[in-house]
Amino acid sequence: MSGGNGAGEQLAFIRETVRKARPRVAARKVETAAELPVARVLVDKGVLSLDQYFDYAVPAAMAEEAQPGVRVRVRFGGRVAASGRREGGALHDGFIVERRASSDYAGPLAPLARVLSPERVLTPELLRLCRAVADRYAGTLADVLQLAVPPRHAGAEAEPSPRPLPPPPAAPEPGSWARYPQGPAFLGSLAAGHAPRAVWTALPGPTWPQEIARAVAAALASGRGALVVLPDGRAVARVDAALTELLGEGRHAVLAAEAGPQERYRRWLAVSRGSVRAVVGTRAAMFAPVREPGLIVVWSDGDGSHSDLNAPYPHVREVALLRAAEEGAGVLLGGLSATVEAAQLLHTGWARPLAAERETVRAVAPRVRTVTDQDQGRDAAAQAARLPTVAWEVAREALTRGPVLIQVPRRGYVPSLACGRCRAPARCRPCGGPMQSSGADVPLSCVWCGTSEPDWHCPECGSFRLRAQVVGARRTAEELGKAFPRVPVRTSGRESVLPGVPGTPALVISTPGAEPVAEGGYAAALLLDGWALLNRPDLRAGEEALRRWLTAASLVRPAAEGGTVVVVAEPTARPVQALVRWDPAGFAAMELQERAQLRFPPVSRMASVTGSPAAVADLLGLVRLPEGADVLGPVPVPGARGEEVERALLRVSPGQGAALATALKAAQIARLALRTADPVRIRIDPLDIG
Repeated sequence: MSGGNGAGEQLAFIRETVRKARPRVAARKVETAAELPVARVLVDKGVLSLDQYFDYAVPAAMAEEAQPGVRVRVRFGGRVAASGRREGGALHDGFIVERRASSDYAGPLAPLARVLSPERVLTPELLRLCRAVADRYAGTLADVLQLAVPPRHAGAEAEPSPRPLPPPPAAPEPGSWARYPQGPAFLGSLAAGHAPRAVWTALPGPTWPQEIARAVAAALASGRGALVVLPDGRAVARVDAALTELLGEGRHAVLAAEAGPQERYRRWLAVSRGSVRAVVGTRAAMFAPVREPGLIVVWSDGDGSHSDLNAPYPHVREVALLRAAEEGAGVLLGGLSATVEAAQLLHTGWARPLAAERETVRAVAPRVRTVTDQDQGRDAAAQAARLPTVAWEVAREALTRGPVLIQVPRRGYVPSLACGRCRAPARCRPCGGPMQSSGADVPLSCVWCGTSEPDWHCPECGSFRLRAQVVGARRTAEELGKAFPRVPVRTSGRESVLPGVPGTPALVISTPGAEPVAEGGYAAALLLDGWALLNRPDLRAGEEALRRWLTAASLVRPAAEGGTVVVVAEPTARPVQALVRWDPAGFAAMELQERAQLRFPPVSRMASVTGSPAAVADLLGLVRLPEGADVLGPVPVPGARGEEVERALLRVSPGQGAALATALKAAQIARLALRTADPVRIRIDPLDIG
């Protein structure tokens, strides 16, 4: 339902629902603290109807340790006995957010059960950021804090953090930033204590980690902190090495899953205590408690790894923008490609472009050649080696000079099959899931339920013959190994990602995102099955295809050194033309213009509502959308194991994103109050619009 209710009315509705649902807590007489005897606690229960603070009495014995920001354990919930006394309730963890002289709650307060640690892990700055993220994504503060504050390890807290290093380092020289007309000025602005905001289109080649390190050094030189968030551990390792080479040991901390929970928490504490002023890490590092950040860097913001898989599904780029606005930090959105969201920031003037001249781009980029899928189908050589003649010749010549990278969009052996006679998709008989082949002599199996089908035959025509709709990386490696028998073949993918390969001749088969860095650069790169990326039913298909191609092509030597890239895709497609011209910023700007005409994000704000048909209809019936909101759908979408799932898209004009998030949160609270069973997943600014 749609109406003119604003954010204020929506928040009033939430508060009233929460007040009615306020849980009962056990109360018993204790000697409370003489000063500020009330602790306002955020209880770690990610339930929308309980997304508020609760007051507890501070026992006198805990008065010194129970300070704002520490972890505590409290009794939450309970029941009313026949005598009228409240009792029971389970113990839950939480954070003290404030000490107060009195409570707004008229009844007796339950005491804090225990102070888990005197470490103040929830700073006021981090609390404000998490609250802003929860409001933007229609989530709970408790859910965001689970993403922001790592689990406690008592051993790490007991250890002292290293002493802070001496005064800030000197401002760095521009180095390779001199290739960008505005690069030295950007570093100078950071070193002077300003907060410049830039969208950086990085030049191809291996120097971007060193350029990030110099930007971090410039921020440190001003006496402030710096934060760098990258999509994966391999990128983190490259920036870590560049920072260590430039600044030495101890100037920065690495926060990534590879370190293990306890070591990661030890490093996180060093940042929180002020021993380290710079942080490099993956997605969760976006919330790292860097003091007085002067620069926030997000590398490759179009990478799907930057979108959290846990509710409320925040995106690193948006958290960076919220944090920069809150703490007055500079922002550097960098990458080899450019997102439409970055183009929107440039269009509105929020950020300035940071790019090289066309002459410089042409000097360092490889040569790009195109081959159509139709050419591959008519090419006899392609049938034997899965390579068109042009790609075959490029690979054969390049192998005399160094390694050749071959990017294959799909992992596995043959992940998609169809009937060889009637072309009907091969489906599992028990569950209807797609069938796949894991090897030449391995029976077919279902992707969903794993059922083996050694005697599969087509239910439509009865044929036992099969054809591959998509060929995976392992099958490609097998075929190319036969075509180039004396050349080593290496694979890099989900099962085993290679960090790097030597500069000797070899075929390197990789899935997108797993391309290893070659010593001295690749002599050539072959980008196969472009149709598999371009034909995906998604609004971002072209943008994502170009990002993956540029990531692989940037590892190839410049054209002056013989570096060549062959892309197997329709040459007239806009992403292919952008790759040939090496113009990701121009492609993003054109995509933004089309999105504006269609009123698609980022020009508008959008949310997706996904669940069973009944659950989606239930929520849409309860939500009070802002004036002028559009409801697109619901439409069926693929569900796990063949479940019936629908999705609706809710679209509002710019400036109404907060009202949309508040309305969806209120509707979810209403569903909880009505004890609606079927869950609904809400995502603000979903990546896969379709």
